[in-house]
Amino acid sequence: MRHRSIPGARGRVRPLTLLGDPVLHARCEDVTDFGPELARLVEDMFATMYAARGVGLAANQVGEPLRVFVYDCPDDDDVRHLGHVVNPRLVGTDGIVLRGPEGCLSLPGLEAGTERYDEAVVEGFTTEGQPVTVRGTGFFARCLQHEADHLDGRVYADRVTGLRGRRLARQVRRAAWSGSR
Repeated sequence: MRHRSIPGARGRVRPLTLLGDPVLHARCEDVTDFGPELARLVEDMFATMYAARGVGLAANQVGEPLRVFVYDCPDDDDVRHLGHVVNPRLVGTDGIVLRGPEGCLSLPGLEAGTERYDEAVVEGFTTEGQPVTVRGTGFFARCLQHEADHLDGRVYADRVTGLRGRRLARQVRRAAWSGSR
């Protein structure tokens, strides 16, 4: 029997911010008000993430330049990790660097092999202001690093270099061009 509601069940789906919007390329501001508006934002972010079939979502991806992200992401052992972090700091990365497929709800339809550590630790707070530490391995570590990057004004495409980076940049330009027609 469930004793708490499903995250996002009371939230509303917000429009996603797409690559090219300045809010995706600026460092987000720290949250200072841990009141009901923050809880509402987190609910909306879960609703939006689920509607878009994502595994993580940063606040700037719904147009809010605040340091908040949500996740519902498996690790490589298929263990589900569900939660949110307010004012997250990526305090540790370790293990080996793996190149794996990475996509983004703000770059729909695109994917590229992106290098990430296979272990990550994020510290921050809950919507109630309680300290939280989130440890991830494998795919979940990739998710934590990806969302932390968003809050620093980076998208995964910024990490892709060389020939792969040039190919991805062409795909991004094509997607932007076809979306503007």
